[in-house]
Amino acid sequence: MEAAPETDGKNLRRGWTTGTCAAAASKAACLALLSGQFPTMVEVTLPGGQQPSFALALEEIGEGVAKAGIVKDAGDDPDVTHGALIMSTVRRGAIGSGIKFKAGPGVGTVTLPGLPLPPGEPSINPVPRKMIAQAIAEVAGGETDFEVEISVADGEKIAVKTMNGRLGILGGISILGTTGIVIPFSCSAWIHSIWRGIDVARAAGLDHVSGATGNTSEKAAQAYHGLSEIALIDMGDFVGGMLKYLRDHPVPKVTIAGGVAKMTKLAQGMLDVHSKRGLADLEALAKLAADAGADKALVERISSANTVSHAFTLAGESGLVLGDRIAALAWKTAAKALKDPAVALEILVFDREGRLVGRAPFTQTDHSESLPA
Repeated sequence: MEAAPETDGKNLRRGWTTGTCAAAASKAACLALLSGQFPTMVEVTLPGGQQPSFALALEEIGEGVAKAGIVKDAGDDPDVTHGALIMSTVRRGAIGSGIKFKAGPGVGTVTLPGLPLPPGEPSINPVPRKMIAQAIAEVAGGETDFEVEISVADGEKIAVKTMNGRLGILGGISILGTTGIVIPFSCSAWIHSIWRGIDVARAAGLDHVSGATGNTSEKAAQAYHGLSEIALIDMGDFVGGMLKYLRDHPVPKVTIAGGVAKMTKLAQGMLDVHSKRGLADLEALAKLAADAGADKALVERISSANTVSHAFTLAGESGLVLGDRIAALAWKTAAKALKDPAVALEILVFDREGRLVGRAPFTQTDHSESLPA
């Protein structure tokens, strides 16, 4: 297994995408279909030219059909599909049919427009399809007419932990990957899911989407505006990743919703609001409170608070409302990243119970600098 660069003092292992595993399983199954024998190891060529080899976890052969399975190894990435059994069943197809893909048990089917594949197609993305076709060509030569059914053990259960349901991909997981390699903690899968969510919303003709940092703020923003499920983008900590995609794929109205801590970080200029990317600056929050009229004692208490949430509580107990000020500064950071004057941008700040504690109303975006704390 190829080693990844060091991260946090550890040498993290890279892994393989579901697309790579599906290609390897398809190659092994096709070889068995044509020769009657499964290989001991199966090698596939990735888009970047790498040629990893895989051991088979499942081998089945019958009259006119062969099936192979490979256990996905995501390396040291916290991937929900790590350890999943990715299987390919290969049969001969009708003459001139080429390679036809089917969704077996545990692989989803596309039901909404806006994704790289049209509704009705198995959710086997374009790059994995090319990898599978190439892998089959390596053993079948000029014979190209095959039916390839990809399935995933417990794929429907795994899919519950993904965004597939919201994207209209039903019945299981998607077979994904653009490089064939999983880079630990790269978060690329999440970012791509954000993009696909925006694509689906645009294809549905929606004029308003909401990106939230967590479940509480998402539900609160949905209730606040009465939004449909398709309008909700599971943005997580990647505010910048969502806004930068919206630059080139705009929607008329965009809401950014989050809790007080993450929106305070956004207000201070951070577009990735994960706790590992830096903590919200309580000293800066204290200065903001001072500018809002807080006395010296309250300013000192806020600067030494345990958390941003604690600081908001202290301010609230003294009758000082910080939420709208945080929302206004967060709006400036987000507007700078969005860079689209045709898009109306809104910021909603919620407490842990989902109560609205701050709002910057829909305003056409501009190129204003965020106000550094």
